[in-house]
Amino acid sequence: MLPWPLRRDPPGPIMTLWGSIPRFRHDPLGFLTSTARRYPDLAHFRLGLTDLYLVSSPHLLKEVLFTLTPKVHKGPLLQRAKRILGNGLLTSEDAFYLRQRKLIAPAFHREHIRNYAATMVEETEVHQRGWKAGAVVDVHAEMQQLTMVITGKLLFGSEVREESGEISAALNDLVAFDEKYFPWSALIERLPLPLSRRLQRARARLDATVYKMIAARRADPGAASRHDFLSMLLHARDAEDPSARMSDEQLRDECMTFFLAGHETTANALAWTSYLLARHPEVQQRLQAELAQNLAGGPPHAADLARLPYLEMVLYESLRLYPPVWTIARRPQEDIKLGGFEVRKGSVIIMPQWVMHRDPRFFPDPERFDPERWTPEARAARPKHSFFGFSAGLRQCIGADMAIMESSIVLAMVLQRWGLSPADDRTVAPNATLTLRPKHPVKVRLQAR
Repeated sequence: MLPWPLRRDPPGPIMTLWGSIPRFRHDPLGFLTSTARRYPDLAHFRLGLTDLYLVSSPHLLKEVLFTLTPKVHKGPLLQRAKRILGNGLLTSEDAFYLRQRKLIAPAFHREHIRNYAATMVEETEVHQRGWKAGAVVDVHAEMQQLTMVITGKLLFGSEVREESGEISAALNDLVAFDEKYFPWSALIERLPLPLSRRLQRARARLDATVYKMIAARRADPGAASRHDFLSMLLHARDAEDPSARMSDEQLRDECMTFFLAGHETTANALAWTSYLLARHPEVQQRLQAELAQNLAGGPPHAADLARLPYLEMVLYESLRLYPPVWTIARRPQEDIKLGGFEVRKGSVIIMPQWVMHRDPRFFPDPERFDPERWTPEARAARPKHSFFGFSAGLRQCIGADMAIMESSIVLAMVLQRWGLSPADDRTVAPNATLTLRPKHPVKVRLQAR
């Protein structure tokens, strides 16, 4: 008699001793896509001793992100990110997550978000002054720099370029290390290596910068009247326990989460959208015509965005093809059933936006850049949750509306002043790490309009 019961797993690729580690590490996007196409809806494979279940069905995605939410936690990569982000909104779980989300939600109220538009306009205008007609720029690097300043200003207020640069550099060092050496990064950090000491210095620099800003804001008698993210968190109250306030450590964790999530993902979205527009001049020209008709060369206000439907369609098509968050993972905290199969505690359920957004069942000719997929009629004809660029359910991105507004404002300002064209014929491949960054510089040529 076997010492364990026989299991009935979904179909999946043939396993070797190491599972699918070599193929997955070499090309995670290609491996997941080919697996989902051959074994649609729900597939099973292993990475070493870990069982993974690949979901490529909107129905099963809804089951995981809605019905099974109380029984699943974030996946292993985000759990490792706690070393950097702490117990912020992106990494926290259960009752603590619900409390923090309730405390933070007012900062993302529609009226507050509309007030952020002026900062986005101002910083985009300042950033563009350094561009020259005919110049070739790495639009990914440019958008990282711009969104870093915007996010830092919305987070901490006033002029924070120097501090934002410190935070961004330290976060980049820590995230890049975790991505390169995962899952052995925790072990390597404990070894007495120059690399480990550099990481310890980066973390100390990061914490020192953020805690200094928190202390300054606590000491500021006018902080209650400020509208930056840190001030709102500092004075957030739980209706059920008005005396409870966030500790400095909690403030630090939420600030780091906001900075990394807001700066990194929006920069990637803007870089990929610029890349696509440069290679599809007919789409770029139609979008510029919409901007000219509705903005007449002026800066966009939050209220203007409702009159720019094609801009929204372009953004969502870019998010479909190159989702900044390219996959979501959940780890069951107990044995569960999914799609008629048993999924054991400790295994990992993986739901890649990259895979489902390019599934021909939901998006015919999926590799083609076509903003017309986002007309109201086309949206209504697709299964709900076939697109989940901002996740879904209880853990849906709290900053989704702000990310769309920032991306819309930046693109509207850039495209009114500049035409974008490819600087070379090279196709830029995506790099699937914690986010979906371009693997190489995204070089575009600026043409004055």
